[in-house]
Amino acid sequence: MNLDDWRSRINDLDNQILHLLNQRAEAALQIGDLKRRQDAPSYAPEREAEILRRLTTANRGPLPADVLGAVWREILSGCRALERATRVAYLGPQATFTHQAALLRFGEAVDYRPGRSIADVFDDVERGRVDYGVVPVENSTEGAVNITLDRLSESDALICGEIYLDIAQNLLSRAADLGEVKRVRSHPQALAQCRGWLAEHLADVSTEEVTSTAVATELAAADTTVAAIASELAARLYGVPVLRSRIEDHPHNSTRFLVIGRQPTGPSARDKTSILFAMRNEPGALYRILEPFARLGLNLTKIESRPAKQRPWEYVMFVDFEGHQDTAPVGSALDEIGGRTLFLKVLGSYPAA
Repeated sequence: MNLDDWRSRINDLDNQILHLLNQRAEAALQIGDLKRRQDAPSYAPEREAEILRRLTTANRGPLPADVLGAVWREILSGCRALERATRVAYLGPQATFTHQAALLRFGEAVDYRPGRSIADVFDDVERGRVDYGVVPVENSTEGAVNITLDRLSESDALICGEIYLDIAQNLLSRAADLGEVKRVRSHPQALAQCRGWLAEHLADVSTEEVTSTAVATELAAADTTVAAIASELAARLYGVPVLRSRIEDHPHNSTRFLVIGRQPTGPSARDKTSILFAMRNEPGALYRILEPFARLGLNLTKIESRPAKQRPWEYVMFVDFEGHQDTAPVGSALDEIGGRTLFLKVLGSYPAA
C-alpha cells in the first residue's frame, strides 16, 4: 500500500470512530434521562474508574496507556456533559496545579469555577453551588496541606476521588535569555521547590512571592524583565514562552489532590477509605485503634495528626487505607475502631488513583 492508500484507510477508520462515538453519546443521553428520573448524580467516579481500568487492561497497543487514558477522559467528559453540565470548583485562579488536576480528572467539557481559597471551594460544595471541588491535600516534598485537613474535619463534604499530579516547574518569561531576567515571581511553595536551580542559574536575581503561580505568569506576560515559575498549562493559557523547563530541584515532586462532593461513592475494583478519629490520652491507645487494620489485612497508606481545635494539646488522626467502607473487612474494622475512639468520622471511600 502507498501513502494515499494508508490515508484512505485512516479516513475510513475516522468515520467509523465518529459513528461509534455518536452512538456512545446517544447511549449517554439515555442514561442521563434515567439518572434524572432517579435523581442520581451524572458523575459516577467508581463507574468511570472501572471503564478506564478495563480499557487499559484490554489495551494491546501500540497506543500507550497514558495516551489511551487521555483520549477516553475527554470522551467521558463530553458524554457526561450531555447528561448534565458538571460544575467543578477548584483552588484558582486558572492555570494553577489544582486547575491542572481538575482537568486531568474531569476533562474539558465541565463548568469550571475557580475559588479564591481552599475554604471557598469547600463552601461552594457544601452549599450546592457546585457539584464537586478539587483541593490539594499533600505534597511529596512539602508535606500536608493543613487547611484541607482542618476543613475535612469540620465539613459535611465527602471525599469521592483522588488525583496524583507530577509537579513540573518551568521558568516562563518573554525575555530572550536568562541574562534579561531581573526578577522571578511565583507562589512561595514553587519558589521553595526551585531554590537550588535559582541559586545556580539566577543567583543575582531577586525573587518575589505572589499569591499563585497564575498571578506570577500574568506579571511575566506584562513585563519582559520578569520571569514566573509555573506550569506548562499557565504558559499556554497566558501566552508566555517557557524559557527553561523542569527547573524543580526534586524531579519526583508530586501533589495529591482530593475530589470532594456531597454524594457517597460506590465500590470499584480498587478503593481507598479516609477516616479521622480522636483517641484517649493513655498508653497504647493508638496501637489498640490500629490493631484491627493489621489483623484484617487492611493496608494503611497515610497517617497524619492535627491539633484538635477545641482541646489544647490534643490531636485528631487522619488515616487513609485500602478498601471500601461498604465491603466486609473494612466495615468490620470501622465497627471495632468506633468502639475504641472518642469519635470516628468516615471522610469517604473512593477509587484509588
